[in-house]
Amino acid sequence: MSKTDNTVSFTGTPPTVKDIVEIARGNATIAISPEVEGKIRSARAVVEGYLADDRPVYGLTTALGAGVDTRLDADDLIAFQMRVPQARAVGVGPALPREAVRAMMAARLAGMAAGGSGVSLPVFSGLVAALNAGFHPVVPSLGSIGAADLAPLAHMGRALLGDGEAEVGGIVTTAGEALERAGLKPLPLGPKDGHVLVVANSLSVGRACLCLEDVSRLFDWSLAAIALNFEAFRANTSAFDDRALAARPAFGQRDVAARLRELLTGSSLLADGAARRLQDPLSYRCAPQVWGALHYAIGQAHEVTEIELASSGDNPVVLADAGLILSHGNFDMTAFVLAWEHLGQALAHCAAATAYRTMKIMSAAMSDLPRFLTPLDQSRTGFATVQKTVSALEAEIRHLAIPISLTPLPVADGVEDQASMAPGVLAKTGAIIERLRYLVVIELIASAQAVELRGVENELGTLTGQAYRQVRALVPPLGEDRAQGPDFERLSEFIENTGWKPGLVQNS
Repeated sequence: MSKTDNTVSFTGTPPTVKDIVEIARGNATIAISPEVEGKIRSARAVVEGYLADDRPVYGLTTALGAGVDTRLDADDLIAFQMRVPQARAVGVGPALPREAVRAMMAARLAGMAAGGSGVSLPVFSGLVAALNAGFHPVVPSLGSIGAADLAPLAHMGRALLGDGEAEVGGIVTTAGEALERAGLKPLPLGPKDGHVLVVANSLSVGRACLCLEDVSRLFDWSLAAIALNFEAFRANTSAFDDRALAARPAFGQRDVAARLRELLTGSSLLADGAARRLQDPLSYRCAPQVWGALHYAIGQAHEVTEIELASSGDNPVVLADAGLILSHGNFDMTAFVLAWEHLGQALAHCAAATAYRTMKIMSAAMSDLPRFLTPLDQSRTGFATVQKTVSALEAEIRHLAIPISLTPLPVADGVEDQASMAPGVLAKTGAIIERLRYLVVIELIASAQAVELRGVENELGTLTGQAYRQVRALVPPLGEDRAQGPDFERLSEFIENTGWKPGLVQNS
């Protein structure tokens, strides 16, 4: 995989998470190397050889699911492939966002490019052309259990055949009209092609790429919020001392503490006697440990996602070098979803700590600052009602962190009796990230207010000072009571779209 300007090239090197994000969100053009085309032709030759010999192959010469015991007639092979996406287009609910559809399509291309799908080159090239033309099938968001994302991919495949609905240039029309507007023809399905379109976990993998970008960006901002809260609370920075952390070096905690020390470099809080307490509440003191666990979980989720991007999870898999087609269970996503469930629970621990610190900075008894951070008298509400938003967000995150991946109902007449629920896991992880972003925003805004009430805005560290100024570039101090929801939305949108960039402060 290589990237130049706004083009992502599929080569012999597997695509990365960033490549999929560039295609999904940056509308990068996809280019295909001769090496990838050669791999696809080689695998397709094996498919055609099996077909010529009339050998039994799941989804090629047999029906699917419980119908594996049904051989297809020779004159029904292509018609069957046309029926595959139609019969599996059973999704319901709101349509997926455009970026999720693009990520799903790009992830499916990555799986095909790995060489094990046996897809025909015209169908592979047609999917590339659809993405490059901005053709986006309307795909319902519910209906997949993660034993391949059959329903969402079937809606994608159906639209590429000219049925259903699709969006081009912001306009949703029938898929046939959208194909014409995009200058495309319906996909020319051959034997096995309809099955190839649906037999992958591409929605889960594509969404994982988007979540990884979002959570990595949020992670950096959450550390800035911790450091700014430390400044305002006058917390004890011995919690970040590497000598103590090295005594029990749990995953990630030393790296996180090093970043927090960097954020606080130059702060008056680092002077002897600056802290108000010998030991602070655990949501302050244990920040390196809790965020270290999150740092480690993000790394695991990234690793399992890039394994999927580099692989053919198709069943059956075509092994071109050996001239074989083998049935298997490589589409099972247990290892993948366990990493993502772990990440969701790590995020929930961070959400709780963020909520606790935010409540404490608002408490006169804990912070020695005016109650609810109002600079006026107590007839003003200040940040009091914000605590309800904090409580609601944290409770929802805790609920979403409950595992969903265990024991879905068996399907396909009991043949498919295990599944990972990968799409549901990724959907709820995305919802957790969204809610945690709001919690981080509230902690940043409350901490900026507390810094001013403490009178230390000119004593901040170089980078905590930058975080403070970024908040103030978008959100003015709270004097007289006002609606704060718009403040939270404005800063949340900024954080969602802007990575942490030391030295740069942007206005709204």
